[in-house]
Amino acid sequence: MLLHLARKSLGNRLLTSLLTALSIGFSVALLVGVENVRTGMRESFSNTISGTDLIVGSRGGSIQLLLYSVFGMGTPVANIPYDTWKAYDEHPAVSWTIPYALGDSHRGFRVIGTNESFYEHYRYRGGQSIELAEGRPAEGVFEVVLGAHVATELGYGLGERVAVTHGMSAVGFMNHDDLPFEVVGILESTFTPVDRAIYVTLEGISAIHIGWESGAPPMPGQGMAAEEVRALEEVPVTQITSFFLGAEQRVLTLQLQREISTNEEVPLSAVIPGVALGEMWRGIGYAEDGLRVVSGFVVLVGMLGMLVSIYTSLEARRREMAILRALGVGPKRIVALLVLEAGMLSIIGAALGIGGVYSGLAILQPWIEGQFGLYIPIGALSGIQLVFVGAVIVLGFLAGLVPAIKAYRTALHDGLSVRV
Repeated sequence: MLLHLARKSLGNRLLTSLLTALSIGFSVALLVGVENVRTGMRESFSNTISGTDLIVGSRGGSIQLLLYSVFGMGTPVANIPYDTWKAYDEHPAVSWTIPYALGDSHRGFRVIGTNESFYEHYRYRGGQSIELAEGRPAEGVFEVVLGAHVATELGYGLGERVAVTHGMSAVGFMNHDDLPFEVVGILESTFTPVDRAIYVTLEGISAIHIGWESGAPPMPGQGMAAEEVRALEEVPVTQITSFFLGAEQRVLTLQLQREISTNEEVPLSAVIPGVALGEMWRGIGYAEDGLRVVSGFVVLVGMLGMLVSIYTSLEARRREMAILRALGVGPKRIVALLVLEAGMLSIIGAALGIGGVYSGLAILQPWIEGQFGLYIPIGALSGIQLVFVGAVIVLGFLAGLVPAIKAYRTALHDGLSVRV
């Protein structure tokens, strides 16, 4: 009986009811959407690297090491001697390592010197391996493999010539035009920072820096031409920036971390990726809390809008309430009716909001991944999201109490009298 009356009442005020439900829907969509983006950001960062036990670099902050090694953000503190990396690569407790040599760029994209271990052992998003969309891994001194986003953004294909710039990102100050690299491979999209980097060999990075031993570029005539570098039996590699490490057994990870971090000959830091990520999230947690607070205020505004809508409609519904009273509907049932109407509006609004979020994700998820490298999963509502939606619905029922109490106090004759 009451449910039927509430449905008919909302139907008679269809436009007002729809606008009120939409305002609540937008509030719920923002609340659920922010939580989805927050979760997606965490998962995207966490999925950038998988299966790596330790990241090793020169001594410094763990977050800084994580950022410049994995996410291509920031500048390395210092380099590591090549022999030091080689010693750990051959350590009996180490299964594999992936060396990284940083410090150069091409048109704003980071150039990374590495070796065949990168293509064999690098894992992301739950253990997926790096795959090539075209070509093959870089093996020669002047060969290069492009990340998927780099190839698309710059329009490069196999056989293209790439000149590396000395310096990170857009702040480079000297182009190695005389020692160009040839594109021999393009990686499949991973929707991680891997897509936004360029990969050469360790020998390639060393080759373009022959003559830079003093830290400055060689004087004219003192450098080596590409043909001279290729003629060398072996290009000497003296240092790298960092390396990823996989232990023979996971239980050896902490032992290796302690051994590396206490190295007396070379000051090193060894961080567990998951632990460093946890530190980073704790550092920026206030931003997430801020988004939640803003979303909460938007929900409150939506609730207030519904409250105002129902409260102001009481004046137009004086006669309706009086007729219901005259037909034998008691004051308590009038209260229940108005509370039920408010609750139904909040339920409809919550459904519209959730539906809007999932529809938007289904349409925009591929675009967001391609444009921003941010993977936002589409799945069932999390526990915290269910709590948020439940709180919105409960608030809707509670908001209906305000106009309901006013209607409860209104006398029967007040609704039947004519106001001039």
